[in-house]
Amino acid sequence: MSDLVLAIDQGTTGSTVALMNAEGQLLTSVNHEFPQIFPQPGWVEHDPEAIWDSVLKGLKAVFADGLYAVENVAAIGITNQRETAVLWDAQTGKAIHNAIVWQCRRTTDVCEQLKADGHEALIKARSGLVLDPYFSATKFKWLLDHAPDAQRLLEKGQLRAGTIDSYLIWRLSNAKAHKTDVSNASRTSLMALDSLSWDDSLLSIFGVPRTILPEICPSSGRFAVTEGVPGLPDGVPISGVAGDQQSALFGQACFAVGDAKCTFGTGSFILMNAGDAPVASDNGLLSTVAWQREGQPAVYALEGGAFVCGAAVQWLRDQLGIIATASEVEALAKSVKDAGGVEFVPALAGLGAPYWSPEARGMLCGLTRGSGRGEIARATLDAMALQNADILKAMEQDIGEAMQSLKVDGGASANNFLMQLQADYLNRAITRPEVIETTVAGACFLAGLGEGVWRSETDVINVWRADRSFDVEITEEERTARFSSWQSAVAKTLLN
Repeated sequence: MSDLVLAIDQGTTGSTVALMNAEGQLLTSVNHEFPQIFPQPGWVEHDPEAIWDSVLKGLKAVFADGLYAVENVAAIGITNQRETAVLWDAQTGKAIHNAIVWQCRRTTDVCEQLKADGHEALIKARSGLVLDPYFSATKFKWLLDHAPDAQRLLEKGQLRAGTIDSYLIWRLSNAKAHKTDVSNASRTSLMALDSLSWDDSLLSIFGVPRTILPEICPSSGRFAVTEGVPGLPDGVPISGVAGDQQSALFGQACFAVGDAKCTFGTGSFILMNAGDAPVASDNGLLSTVAWQREGQPAVYALEGGAFVCGAAVQWLRDQLGIIATASEVEALAKSVKDAGGVEFVPALAGLGAPYWSPEARGMLCGLTRGSGRGEIARATLDAMALQNADILKAMEQDIGEAMQSLKVDGGASANNFLMQLQADYLNRAITRPEVIETTVAGACFLAGLGEGVWRSETDVINVWRADRSFDVEITEEERTARFSSWQSAVAKTLLN
């Protein structure tokens, strides 16, 4: 019986391949990391072939023990690191340059010039996004200008461009489909939010030809079928695609207006369901497409993101050597009563919402002779929670009402101490689901709805399960004092 849904979750540091059954249970999940490439300070790249290889390894691994039959896969869902840009040769399927990752700041000067030329207001009005190197448009332009063979292939009509979802669809379909979904397209700065189509004015501003871009499709519905993929039979439908944060919102069953989630991944990203119309932000947040099901109106979201969240713990591990494994940070942070005046602003890739300062750099301050590993670990977890609280305060101002609760997910949401800090600093209850891999869940739900594994969003709600809630444990006085110290450190970072 074809009742399994396979998810490909192509993330920033690795690719996860997972299987879910019709009861919403995550049966198996494997992850393969790939190298991060840093050609210059502030530049981040990925080798697209390494990404593809990590996906193939995952496809092989989930079926290796014979517990699950690949013939029982009803649909494939894709969720992906957003904004990361790739250009490839349509004949060979090979990328002509490393992918430029969403974290990369190489186009900061381009964005500043576009601001100076007076384009910022139009870009935000049409796309819902601020003018920042984070988004794909300036990355596509940089690749067009710098990637070997880009202009030659463009002239021959042989050049293709897209975000990672498009690249994977191309490879999975044996070059039969060049498509993306509305949620990923909404992150490029090239799609008009109202029409859900590539916008001529935006294409002209950024200098990106329409001919190289993928077709924009609903997030749930058939994109293509597999062909010639090692480990998969031909003809398996690819029926769900969404950017990772929108996928997590769907995977958390946030189907009502005002429902919100925070994903703790490489960065931390908070999305709130805004209903069937975009919501303009006055507080540095983004208006974006959440998802669209085939034959239905699009659902929009309000979003704020911090570029560095879980990556800050990796930094403690890999660059400072304070911990040997990421899981050690919880016990180390709990070994001290507080951060002892130490503040860490994790602007290691600039600051995102609500500040949008690409030039900002990380800051560790307030150190004394008594400061040790524990204080730095605690300051890091504090920062992960405090920067999210900054975003949520801005979000509440935009929607004009207080958020009642927040659903959390992502790898770092398994850290109970961090989740308690988040509840305390946000002053809201936090709910964690049984399946914290909600990007995977969202991709599965979207694909399964596209092929009839689930018939409605009510079916999805019925299989979503909560694991644990975290209630507020600190006083308003303690919260206010902690925020005052944090905001002072952020101000110093912005000054620098």
